[in-house]
Order: sequence, then structure tokens, then C-alpha cells
Amino acid sequence: MKKMDRPHIFANRTEAAEILAFHLLEYKGRQPLILAIPRGAVPMGKVMADLLLGELDIVLVHKLSAPLNPERAIGAIDESGWTYVLPFSEEFGETETYLKEEKSRQLQALTQRRTRYTPLRPAISARGRTAIIVDDGIATGATMIAALHAVREKQPADLVCAVPVAASESLEQIRPLADKVCCLHSSTNFFAVQQFYRDYRQVEDDEVISILSSNRNGEESESGN
Repeated sequence: MKKMDRPHIFANRTEAAEILAFHLLEYKGRQPLILAIPRGAVPMGKVMADLLLGELDIVLVHKLSAPLNPERAIGAIDESGWTYVLPFSEEFGETETYLKEEKSRQLQALTQRRTRYTPLRPAISARGRTAIIVDDGIATGATMIAALHAVREKQPADLVCAVPVAASESLEQIRPLADKVCCLHSSTNFFAVQQFYRDYRQVEDDEVISILSSNRNGEESESGN
């Protein structure tokens, strides 16, 4: 794991992605598959794919929200329906019935996102490739754990977790699930991902769709030359 000696406040996601790419230069030119977790990490994935001469796609996972507090994650789910639930989820009022309903809601949301984001093609296969999963930060770790599980099932040659910031405890849970973890800064005083960014604007669906569309069009043009 690589990380900075001191906490760093990133100007924005672009700066964070550029620094991450610098720490992952060993993969440049080896056609890494950069898998961004929507929505915030998609602009970061584009920057990293360009700098590492890789290919960009998304890995779709969604947090499972706590009852009465949709911002609080109690777990996460991937497109296959595989679910990770945090050990302390019951402290937030989660019941078996609620969890079943929440899984169903979020799985439907993932299906809709896939239709919106990549309507004309399937997900790019990670089989036999270096797959680098990127997110803009790790708080509970639930979505990254789900993403790592989803991509590991595709049998990549190497599986890399790349994040600018992470809660220290969550990072320790993630470390065994990846072949390599690149985290620029981990903290025991972690309250929210946005505390490490000066500009943490929301990334909208339209931006995600535009990035993924232009990325694929560019690759098709190059392959046709």
C-alpha cells in the first residue's frame, strides 16, 4: 500500500486521480482496465485511463441504506445480487424484512443504471487483465468490498484497489481482498470523504453517460484506423 506521509486536501477529483495514476505507473502501457464506481469516481477513472493508457469502464455496486437514514450505509450490493452487510448494521434499525426490501430496491436501481450508462454494450470483461477499481474515497468500505467481489468473480489477472482517501479501519478490511491497495491517505479521524476535497461537487448521470460514451467512441475510432 502506498500513501502520503501527511494528510492531503485534494483540490478536486482530477488532482486525486492524477496522483493515483502516478503511483500506478507500473501498469502504464499494460492495457489496464480502469473500473470506476459511479458516480463520483467516473471522471477520475477517465483521467487515470488516459494517463495509464488503459481502458475505462464501470463496476456497478450500490450501498444499502440504513432505515430512516438513506445517507448511512449498512452494506452494499452488486449487479449479481451478492450482498455485503456491515457487522453492526442492526444498530441502525435494520431488520431481515427491511434488508430484503432494500436489496430489491437497490438491485433494481443497478439494473436501471446499467441501462442508462452502457445501453449499447455489455460490461468490458476483466478476465485475464489487470483490473484497477477506483473510487473517490472509502468510508465504511461496503461499496468497495462489493466491487472487489464482483470483479474478482470475473477472474482478472490482478485486482487493484485505488483510492485517494480511506478510513483506516475500513482499509484494513479491504486489504486482503485485493492483490494491491493504493491509498494516498488513510485516517483514524475519518468523518466523510468530502473532508479531503476542496471541491467535491456532485457528479450527475449526464456526466457519467457523456464520459462513457465519448470514451467508447474514441476507442472505436482508434481501432478502425
